[in-house]
Amino acid sequence: MSRPLRSPGPAATAARATLSADDAARFDRLVSAVLTSPGAALGPALRAQLPGPAGVRWLRTAGLPPTTRAAALTAEQWLSLYRCWRSVASVPHAGRSGRAPVGRPSAHGHAPGALAAPRWF
Repeated sequence: MSRPLRSPGPAATAARATLSADDAARFDRLVSAVLTSPGAALGPALRAQLPGPAGVRWLRTAGLPPTTRAAALTAEQWLSLYRCWRSVASVPHAGRSGRAPVGRPSAHGHAPGALAAPRWF
């Protein structure tokens, strides 16, 4: 059973209207992820959407506490959040260089290329 979609609110709708068609689709993904995440506070929702301390940093620069609700954001804050999300979403993640398969790094429990110390007894 899926959850019903929440209305993005007038501020998010106004922010979306200023974006291009491609950016509007990406903005919709961000808004739906923020609005459907468990809990209504922005702190946990941003922690799930922005890697590392980016969510906390954005809240601090916007002057908002982590307990702020998404409905309280203005159109300018939605656009600022979207720009932050876009800037960190395009950053490649460590270990995803394409050289090694994704998953368990090694079959023998050590780092790739490393071997256990030999036992000479």
